[in-house]
Amino acid sequence: MTSTFRTLTVPLDGQKFAGGLPSFLVRDDVLCWTRREAGLVGFGEITRFTATGPERFLEADIWWRHLVLEAEILDSVELPGTGPVAFGSFAFSKVSAHESRLIVPEIVVGVRDGRVWLTQLTFDAGPLTEEGALAALDRWLVVSSTGEGTTAAADSARDVTSGAVPGRAGGAVVLPHPLAAGATLHTGSLSEADWMAAVEAGVAEIRTGALEKLVLARDVVATVPSGVNAAQVLRELAGRYRECWTYGVDGLVGATPEMLIQVEGRTAQARVLAGTLDRRDAHGEDGLPMDYATRVLAGSEKQRHEHEIAIQSLTSQLAPFSEAMNAHDEPFILELPNVWHLASDVKAELTEVEGHVPTCLALINALHPTAAVCGTPTQVAGALIRRLEHLDRGPYAGPVGWLDAAGNGEWGIALRGAVIESRDTVRLYAGCGIVDGSQPEAELAETWAKFRPMLESLGISS
Repeated sequence: MTSTFRTLTVPLDGQKFAGGLPSFLVRDDVLCWTRREAGLVGFGEITRFTATGPERFLEADIWWRHLVLEAEILDSVELPGTGPVAFGSFAFSKVSAHESRLIVPEIVVGVRDGRVWLTQLTFDAGPLTEEGALAALDRWLVVSSTGEGTTAAADSARDVTSGAVPGRAGGAVVLPHPLAAGATLHTGSLSEADWMAAVEAGVAEIRTGALEKLVLARDVVATVPSGVNAAQVLRELAGRYRECWTYGVDGLVGATPEMLIQVEGRTAQARVLAGTLDRRDAHGEDGLPMDYATRVLAGSEKQRHEHEIAIQSLTSQLAPFSEAMNAHDEPFILELPNVWHLASDVKAELTEVEGHVPTCLALINALHPTAAVCGTPTQVAGALIRRLEHLDRGPYAGPVGWLDAAGNGEWGIALRGAVIESRDTVRLYAGCGIVDGSQPEAELAETWAKFRPMLESLGISS
């Protein structure tokens, strides 16, 4: 054995994998980041880093840079996501007991712009060859086809949820649409009535002038007697929500429409969302659905105000790291299968800070949490969240994604997701932006619209 970190990246024949990355989503313990059939999928684990507390991003950044500093890297592809790669998931809150993590896999398959590659990562001293990497990939895929390894995500649930505050006993809830036979759904930390009371309390605080916006989350717990198939959930999300980034890290699964930060070289990009409209609200309305969305969503002073707060939050925090930045003058409407969002894309050219271009984890440390998932001012909103939610969000609304040795990376916000807690139990999360004028009943309905992607992918609602 050797302590040297070594990687080999080789090109693959893209014609073998016509389905793109989703064709590799065959194990419940797979590491996943995919959008439009491209991205990264990882198998196995050779090492990991964990941390809690306010310095978790910077501690992870130092660990990763130290790990790759003297790595032996053979890379004939040289694209973002080749060479050494780690997948990560971070707790939303600096006071959360949930462990944030970076995971270095044994095998990574990548797809980008029609190109496909394979990376093997190891600390072993043996030779790294293309044949050996292909054989290692085959072992992971063959094991999954036998049915082994398909419950690893559930088996690791104790690690995934370590330190989370257990939800208080809640009663059964009634979905707006029927559950599949045998499935049950229960409230998590708060009943629906208690959560709506929290929304009312949040609006009251906003009206005092203490803050402009607050984001309140709630959880529900789904029990699926037939068992949770995480790989199937990821395939369903990747297929239905192609405009989102489907993620899977250590039992955390979902498909987020919001990009916290994407770094490629010196260019950083983000997608900010705030303002939501359930697509089912358009049923029975005259005209095209998009016309309805434009009128009701883009024409809403409340929704646009919420969106502007989110944009200002991100751009003001990103500005010190940028020599140039541009954002959409007007938000556009992002059309997803379940909802419409007001969305804006931000692009920045990074400048050197203290002699070097900031890493993606350094940027995350400055950006998170944005107003889109916390509120503003951040400290006031964060304290109010802890008082009203009665919930440790764990990884929900925290950064999730990947990074490579060259400083490239993609980090979304873990939205429209869930944590697999056992072989048959999943905890789902959803949140809403609260501003002056928010109505508790409408916000509750919005959470159900945001639960829908996971419920449908679990096969328990339609």
